[in-house]
Amino acid sequence: MKADLARPQPLWLAIVTAAIGGGMLSAAFPGLNIWPLAFIAVILILWSLIGRSVGSSLLVGVVGGFAFYGIHIFWLTTYLGPVPWLALAGLQTLFWGIGAVLISLAWRWTSTWQNPATRLGLVPVIIAGLWVLRESVTSVWPYGGFSWGRLAFSQSQSPVGDLAPWVGASGLSFLIAMVSCVLLQAVREQALRSRTRVVVAFAAATALLIIPAWPTTTSGSLRVAAVQGNADAGLHSQREPGDILDDHLQATVPVLDEDVDLMVWPENAADLDPSRYRQASGVLDYVTEEMNAPLVVGTITSDGVGRSFNSLLLWQPGEGQTAQYDKMHPVPFAEYQTDREFWYPLAPKIIDMVPRDYSFGERSNVFDIDGVLAGLAICFDIVDDALLRQMVDGGAEIILAPTNNADFGQSQESVQQLAIARVRALEYGRSVVNISTVGTSAIIAPDGSTIAQLPVFEPGAMVEEVPLSTSVTPASVIGHGVELATAAFGLSALAVAALLRLRTRRAFTRGARG
Repeated sequence: MKADLARPQPLWLAIVTAAIGGGMLSAAFPGLNIWPLAFIAVILILWSLIGRSVGSSLLVGVVGGFAFYGIHIFWLTTYLGPVPWLALAGLQTLFWGIGAVLISLAWRWTSTWQNPATRLGLVPVIIAGLWVLRESVTSVWPYGGFSWGRLAFSQSQSPVGDLAPWVGASGLSFLIAMVSCVLLQAVREQALRSRTRVVVAFAAATALLIIPAWPTTTSGSLRVAAVQGNADAGLHSQREPGDILDDHLQATVPVLDEDVDLMVWPENAADLDPSRYRQASGVLDYVTEEMNAPLVVGTITSDGVGRSFNSLLLWQPGEGQTAQYDKMHPVPFAEYQTDREFWYPLAPKIIDMVPRDYSFGERSNVFDIDGVLAGLAICFDIVDDALLRQMVDGGAEIILAPTNNADFGQSQESVQQLAIARVRALEYGRSVVNISTVGTSAIIAPDGSTIAQLPVFEPGAMVEEVPLSTSVTPASVIGHGVELATAAFGLSALAVAALLRLRTRRAFTRGARG
């Protein structure tokens, strides 16, 4: 086996290895949540790319990528069927294949490096940088990107997740890929010649994973009532307008006598716009005045000139609406149809499911709630690095993440989203109130622990003292820098390796002619 690790695999075996690695990586995420498999999976995927040509590495990468994404986002088929799933998984698979080509070239162009320490120490950094490069591109492009499957999000409940406040999500992905590559290289070096360096490599990889947790400090607390109405608001729901609002009213009634500082209802919990419907504003007036506490609630608003927004409102007792946040990152093909004329002929039934396009919000994603600054993330906002940095830079002491997961039924989508929210809590040292119409709803502390959680598809409310924090983690200071630095280093080092290989070939050719 050692000798096999030191040499390229036959193509058929590389394809099988990549497929197993992709499937294993999906199991590292919730719901199976077997986080150590992330390292094993990356090792298998990287191993499958050693010694490959451009064509074969693209094929191997596509197989591994679809094995991962095909399983990881299978929840898209719950109500929408296979077409959106195949489209999104196929696009991500294509990017995965391109990333696999770059990694394969890195293996090939560094294979002639004679120094084992360089192969153990530098090559893994290059390859991990290329892994982050792919993640960084797909997180922002096209149409705002899709960063759902980043390596970092597989470690939400592992000791490795404690690295998030030190290096951020991209830095955590980089370290997972680098450590996996170091371990692979160590085994290959042992198969070749260097046992002493193998011990050093294993020790270095282990040391990276025992960095102590970031000592987040708190600056008080906020007593929060987060309400899950168990509102069946899926695409094929037969609910009447106002039913979802009533679901959340009824779920709030059992806690009306609680003394709280803030109530949080999910995305679109007010399925009638309170600014236009007295029925809705009356309900919000009732619960805020009865509890003598402000309410953050999701609804759909319009600006009077034809634009619609997925919004959060701040509703104060006796005052009504005092602030509004409009979602800055609507989800393409779900909340708006980009390039509708091009895509409509390809999937008219799917496009018709989204008859109106939500506009992009421009308001601040921070509410001042009686002196407490709360960051706001509606549903998929939680995966957008820029929006998280913006709210923390804006002084957010807590993150409110209302969401609506009804479109995905009992699938793994909601627990995957909660895992992302947990990583964000760690990354920025902020409590996250992740409240859904149907679940998975939970309140996460700044250290990533669970303060409270509700069963899925059951109405209920979490009433908890939620820590506030103004601490500044290294990740929030570094910001986008880790991603830029690691990705740029990987790509630059790949270019340098190519030039060195070309120069060596030319020197060899001249020597042969002489």
